[in-house]
Amino acid sequence: MSYRKAEPMPPVTLDDVRGAQKMLTGVARVTAMEGSRHLSQLVGAPVHLKCENLQRTGSFKLRGAYVRIAGLLPEERAAGVVAASAGNHAQGVALASALLGVRSTVFMPKGAPLPKISATEEYGAEVRLHGQVVDETLAAAQEYAAGTGAVFIHPFDHPDIIAGQGTVGLEILEQCPEVRTIVVGVGGGGLAAGIAVAVKALRPDVRIVGVQAAGAAAYPPSLQAGHPVSVGNPATMADGIKVGRPGDVPFRIIGELLDEVRTVSEDELSTALLLCLERAKLVVEPAGASPVAALLSEPGAFEGPVVAVLSGGNVDPVLMERVLRHGMAAQGRYLAVRLRLTDRPGALATLLGVLSAVDANVLDVSHVRTDPRLGLTEAEVELHLETKGPAHCAEVGQALREAGYTVMD
Repeated sequence: MSYRKAEPMPPVTLDDVRGAQKMLTGVARVTAMEGSRHLSQLVGAPVHLKCENLQRTGSFKLRGAYVRIAGLLPEERAAGVVAASAGNHAQGVALASALLGVRSTVFMPKGAPLPKISATEEYGAEVRLHGQVVDETLAAAQEYAAGTGAVFIHPFDHPDIIAGQGTVGLEILEQCPEVRTIVVGVGGGGLAAGIAVAVKALRPDVRIVGVQAAGAAAYPPSLQAGHPVSVGNPATMADGIKVGRPGDVPFRIIGELLDEVRTVSEDELSTALLLCLERAKLVVEPAGASPVAALLSEPGAFEGPVVAVLSGGNVDPVLMERVLRHGMAAQGRYLAVRLRLTDRPGALATLLGVLSAVDANVLDVSHVRTDPRLGLTEAEVELHLETKGPAHCAEVGQALREAGYTVMD
């Protein structure tokens, strides 16, 4: 699916962002800026979290959607708007449309989480489920726009969208005027481009670092090539930045104004999400936690004060459970072990006693006796354990070996 535009888009300026800020007064919240003692100690300089996860609809997307729809001509508003999204953009368009009295239709993938579908409907949009991946959903939305005259609201590839997202940058400068580095997640590039336009115009000395998931990192090869290129089959838990090709409009801005684009792994994303929950007491989706993941991966690379933009907090509870376990495993705080023991009364109790002695918390036990691979007197046990870190994992393994158990691969 191509995001290319038939006509060149005008550039986005500081005046555009300031105009968007006035338009959003009373509509979008000026979100909180929270200090993080843990990250500050790690980086060796003050680190602040810009909490767009606490924005209306749970992400920054309302800003750009409202500015885009508010700028439509009366006849365009009368025709309604249409969007395609797996979550955040859908909710932003739905609420913005409701506030402006515009009819909205939102196409979402068939596998979209039910909480996101329900929230989009509650904000007033008509939701249509189509396709298994976002590219198919986008194609359906654009086909609907062509057939009905509804205005297609792109998630990132339009100057009004970028101007609206750029208001985050103005707020950062107002709330933390001493900032030296801003770290922001990058998918299609609308948020990073908007922040860059606002911040570089007023403070060209501020370093702006974009962050992409390694499995969906289209910007590094695009910047190297000098034009947007597609990454086939992007794969990451961070669906908010899971975009296969940069937008043409944000790409030009990011290529000119961003200082660096980094990538982070899935382990780093899940660890960052867990840290936001445990240390900052903030519910953040994987895409929103990507700037924190970058800080964790190389804390010495960022000059402070640092502002990390937590772009969203709309995370499906099922995904949250999986990501938290993944994050605990990445930190050595979750251990899965599989072993065989003699199938006799009390054998499992003896095993659990060994684990209790080393203070390992048993979360789940799977006990198999009937597998044909097992001997007549054997049983196989798989245990999921909560541990205290890598050293404790090693202690658990040593205790099992000393008790005569063989841990299987």
